[in-house]
Amino acid sequence: MKISEIYSMDIYGDNGQFLGEVRDAIIDLERGEVSRLLMQEWRNSDKTEVRKILQQKSVLFKNVKNIGDVVLVAGSGQSAKPESAASPEVIDLSR
Repeated sequence: MKISEIYSMDIYGDNGQFLGEVRDAIIDLERGEVSRLLMQEWRNSDKTEVRKILQQKSVLFKNVKNIGDVVLVAGSGQSAKPESAASPEVIDLSR
């Protein structure tokens, strides 16, 4: 499979959570392999923005479990709580 074939594919965590869409990739030329898939392009970004993209908008390629109609990623590290599971705000009305 060519790397260009996965551009614009949706990325899902193994828990079914939509993470983003493949926008770019980082390739390790010495090893000849893809190291990360980015969900945001990083061209024309400053150093702070690049760090944020790498930490929050990318997945390690070694965590990719399968590529088919979508990219399936193991251990995405993103555990979004559903609204109902979030801790409710407690308001003290006794005063």
